[in-house]
Amino acid sequence: MLGALLLALLGAAAQAQPVGLQRGVVFDQYSARSSSAELVRRNLSPLAAARLAIRLARAGEALGGQSVNLADERFLVYAPKRAPPRGYAVMVFVPPWPDARLPRGWAPVLDREGVIFVSAARSGNDASILDRREPLAVLAAENIVARYPVDPERIYIAGFSGGSRVAMRIALAYPDVFQGALLNAGADPIGNPETTLPPRDLFLRVQASTRLVYVTGARDEVNLGKDADSRRSMSRWCVFSTAAQIAPRLGHEPLDAGALAAALAGLDTPTRPDPARLAACRAALDAQLARALESVETRRANGQQADADRMLRDIDTRFGGWAASRVSDLLPGEE
Repeated sequence: MLGALLLALLGAAAQAQPVGLQRGVVFDQYSARSSSAELVRRNLSPLAAARLAIRLARAGEALGGQSVNLADERFLVYAPKRAPPRGYAVMVFVPPWPDARLPRGWAPVLDREGVIFVSAARSGNDASILDRREPLAVLAAENIVARYPVDPERIYIAGFSGGSRVAMRIALAYPDVFQGALLNAGADPIGNPETTLPPRDLFLRVQASTRLVYVTGARDEVNLGKDADSRRSMSRWCVFSTAAQIAPRLGHEPLDAGALAAALAGLDTPTRPDPARLAACRAALDAQLARALESVETRRANGQQADADRMLRDIDTRFGGWAASRVSDLLPGEE
């Protein structure tokens, strides 16, 4: 009885919002998560964030509220007619191309699986990641959740090619928004200048619960290799909930219907790392960080300031937000 009532309520809520393919959708709700200050906190290394703060202070400026004006932005939304009993899943898609489009053959799969698809226009590879692609993805999720009945355990970020690489970064920076990522033909290692680790509290959440599904065409050999490199890197950083799928007959192109269905099934399969393995991996990371910081302090004590500063910058690049408090304390005011 209760289940039937819940389904009826979800169905009524879904009908209150448009269903099917909608182009040129305008959203109106902002989020603190998409503010410029929060984007910097989640994406820049501690020293990079400190340098930015110094430059802004010297110029008498501060980080603004939001980097995008939603009144000027347009989104494509595809919403199935029927919501699943627990609410729709949501897939925020980051494209490599400048327009907002639904990949061919995806609509029937989205209908069957109860997934709302949303993608922003002017969010392709030529757009700024921090100023546009990332905040647009976060705001897309926030506005869909505000408008439709949504299952909070099935909110995913996805992308193709260059958009997939951005989706991976968003999954790391926003585990409190996205429970998983579908990475189609685009991935990178993490813990480097291009893919900085987020603050420790967020990365702990990534390690514990974020699901990453890598899917690349069987004929796209370059990106199959990059998927493998990225997964090995994730494992080194204690992100174990990853899966790799190969899309038969496809080259460097968006997934077909069958591959999309398999990828969604992978995302919908809850996986949690072994607690003992995760604890041991985290302890090993902390030990590596402690040894590296001890070397910095030793060189400072010996008057080797230039070497100490260089080593600290290397730590900042490698450990990112995982080492935020320690790095900032050791080198305040770095320019």
